[in-house]
Amino acid sequence: MADIAEFPMTDRYSRQTRFAPIGEAGQRKLAAATVLIVGVGALGASLAQHMVRAGVGEVRLVDRDFVEPSNLQRQMLFDEEDAIAVLPKAAAAANKLRKINSSITVSAAVADVNASNIESLARGVNLVLDGTDNAATRLLLSDICFKQDIPFIYGGVAGAQGMQAVLIPGKTSCLRCLIGSEDSDSEGDTCDTVGVLAPAVEFIASLQAGEAVKWLSGNQTAIRGTWLSVDLWSFRLRESVLPQGNSHCAHCGQGRVRTAELIAEEADPIGEDAIGSIVLCGRDTVQVTLGSPLLLGDLEKSLGRRGCRLTVNRYLVKAELPSGEQLILFPDGRVLVQGTGDAENAIKLCKTYLMQG
Repeated sequence: MADIAEFPMTDRYSRQTRFAPIGEAGQRKLAAATVLIVGVGALGASLAQHMVRAGVGEVRLVDRDFVEPSNLQRQMLFDEEDAIAVLPKAAAAANKLRKINSSITVSAAVADVNASNIESLARGVNLVLDGTDNAATRLLLSDICFKQDIPFIYGGVAGAQGMQAVLIPGKTSCLRCLIGSEDSDSEGDTCDTVGVLAPAVEFIASLQAGEAVKWLSGNQTAIRGTWLSVDLWSFRLRESVLPQGNSHCAHCGQGRVRTAELIAEEADPIGEDAIGSIVLCGRDTVQVTLGSPLLLGDLEKSLGRRGCRLTVNRYLVKAELPSGEQLILFPDGRVLVQGTGDAENAIKLCKTYLMQG
C-alpha cells in the first residue's frame, strides 16, 4: 500500500477555486481564517467537516459532551468505536478532521462554554459557528460576538424543522432581540420533545457552511441577510429580512458598549464554591458543575472500591453506579449524571459518590 506522502495534495481545492466567486484569491483568504465551532454534535460535526474540507486555516472546536450510540444516527463524524470508547466529541471529531486535512490546524477543547471562558475561546477568530442545542449558550455566543465584532452564524434544528441566519454586529440585530431571553419559548420545539431528523440537520448545516465560506472568502456582499425557516418533511421555506440593531439594546444598539464583567453577570456563572446544575436536552441527563477540578485518578480508585463499573480514557471517567445511574467525570469539575432528569437527585449522587470518600 502506497504511503500517503506519495499522493500530491496540490489540487486539493481545485474544484473550489474553479468556482469564480472564490478563485485562488478567495482560497488564500480561507487559508488565513480562523473559525470557532461551539458544539460538536449534529450541526457542529457537519460544520466542522465543511470548514476543514474547504481549507479554513484554523478550526477551533469546543464541546462539553461525549459520544453515545444515540448520536450515531445524525452526528456524521463519529462511529461505533468512538461511542464504545466514550470519547469526548471535540476530541473524537478532531481526530477525524486531522485525517481529512492535515494541512490546517484543528484544536479541540473539552469544556462547557460559559462566561468565564468564552472570551478566550473566541479571541482572534473571524467567525463563530453555532452547533449548540440550547438557547442560553446561543445567547452567550451572540453577546460575545456583538461585543467583539465577530459575525455569528446561527443555526438550530428540531424534528424536521430548522432555522438559520447570519447575525452581523453593526448591521443586524443580535439574537436576544430576535428570540428573546433564554427562558422564552421563541425557539419552539426541542430535540427532547420532537426528536431530530438527520437530513434536516445537514440542510441547516449546509446553509450555515455556505454563508461561512462566503464571508471568509471575501464575498461578504453575497451574505443572504435573512432569517430562514424550513420544514424539510413538508418542504416549506420561509424567509424574512433581518432587522437592523435595536437602538435600545445594549448588545446590538447604536451605543453598544459591552464589558466581560457585564456579560458574566448576566450569564450568572457558578461561583468557585458553588454546585450548579442544568438539565440537558433530550438526554435524561443533568450536568452538575462542582466548585473545583476533579482528580480523576483518585476518583477512579474510589469508585472502583464502591462497586462501580468503570470506563476510563485520558479525557474522562465513566462510572456505572449500582443504582443504575451513570456519572461521567471531567477534570474541569463537571459531572454528567445520566439516568435522571432531577437536578436535586443528580447533585445528591455527586455528593454521595464524589465527596464522601
